[in-house]
Amino acid sequence: MDTIVAKFGGTSLADEEQFRKVAAIVAKNRARKFVVASAPGKRFEGDIKVTDLLYRCYDMACRGESFEETLSEVEERFKSIRDNLSVSYDISSDIDKIREHLRGTPDRSYMASRGEYLNSRLLAGYLGYQFIDPAGCIHFDEKGIVDFEKSYEDLGREMKRAGRAVIAGFYGSMPDGTIHTFSRGGSDVTGSIAAAAADADLYENWTDVSGLLAADPRIVESPRTVSYISYRELRILSYMGASVLHTDAVLPAARADIPINIRNTNRPQDEGTMIVGSLPEGRKLHAITGVAGKKGQSVIQVEKALVSDGTGFTAVILDILRMYGVPFEQCLTGIDTVSVVIRSDYFTPAKEKILKKIREKLQPDMLSVKENLSMITVVGESVEETNGVTVRILNAVTEKDIEISTINQGAGMLNLIIGVEEKHHDETIRAIYNAID
Repeated sequence: MDTIVAKFGGTSLADEEQFRKVAAIVAKNRARKFVVASAPGKRFEGDIKVTDLLYRCYDMACRGESFEETLSEVEERFKSIRDNLSVSYDISSDIDKIREHLRGTPDRSYMASRGEYLNSRLLAGYLGYQFIDPAGCIHFDEKGIVDFEKSYEDLGREMKRAGRAVIAGFYGSMPDGTIHTFSRGGSDVTGSIAAAAADADLYENWTDVSGLLAADPRIVESPRTVSYISYRELRILSYMGASVLHTDAVLPAARADIPINIRNTNRPQDEGTMIVGSLPEGRKLHAITGVAGKKGQSVIQVEKALVSDGTGFTAVILDILRMYGVPFEQCLTGIDTVSVVIRSDYFTPAKEKILKKIREKLQPDMLSVKENLSMITVVGESVEETNGVTVRILNAVTEKDIEISTINQGAGMLNLIIGVEEKHHDETIRAIYNAID
């Protein structure tokens, strides 16, 4: 293996002891030529992430309040790491630049990015690597959307020049040169872009868990760690509430067919989870890869006789939602029926207007709304007989006297989504996991 890009999260780089763990991991495999760093996370229960302190500085500056005490707290966090690791880095000079920025017209994205910038400078000094500032080589367009091709080209050129480098995560720049950040957790995206730019053999995502769990451990006691998961399975589970990897972080690596390995900085001996294009042959895999759920869902159900003989009925409903700026999660169709799943926080403010417009335009025989629902998804590409597994899942739920409001089954793999009342969210996930795993 020639090139590995290793991204380390905030808990992995929270203090000097975590820095030492990261350095040991990087040194163990010379293929780890490129490291992507997050801002320092929480060191202990009740601690504050550095990024949150920087946001606090920004808010105080905007209100005309003194931010000096909070900024000094940020400075001391970094100085403590620097001094304990004997790294040569003039942090005070960069803190002074942040101070001057806050005294002018502060920018929220710029402030949010400084945690990654400072931490990456420190880590580069500690590892003896070059530092790459993504402000010059990860590009967003005027709408804030990543220009992947330009980013691959410019970041790839800088990585090739450096040979070994630490890249600050979480941010890039707009066409006018101003800093722009990804959403929270966006260092995962930076790592994936870096892996694609370097044409890496592997993208390692180091965090504080030993891979993706098959279910939420707050709901299911001691769920197993998933050994292998496909890009597509991860995308579905992430969208439906499972949290380990930033949803969009899958895309650059997936397009380049680069495997992703989720690892635990505090337990580097654990193999973690491999995210791959296709699951390996000859390996015994579980019936389901994982189960996850999202609360706060509503369903609009529309029925009209003979509508299946016409065209455009579903399009009219979706156009009405679009008219009121309400995106939909799923659209399920049957004989003369359409059911649309919507996030309740989007739907509720415009609920009466939407229903009124549907009645005016479609004159349905039946129009109803179900609210306070959870959507539970089950995925598993390794399943050979998906029908049998689906029956077991549905039986497990109904045996608990849980009413199923909606069912949506994808094609080509086990991708089953069922709607239940929110109050049955946890019970449904437990029932499915225990029945199949």
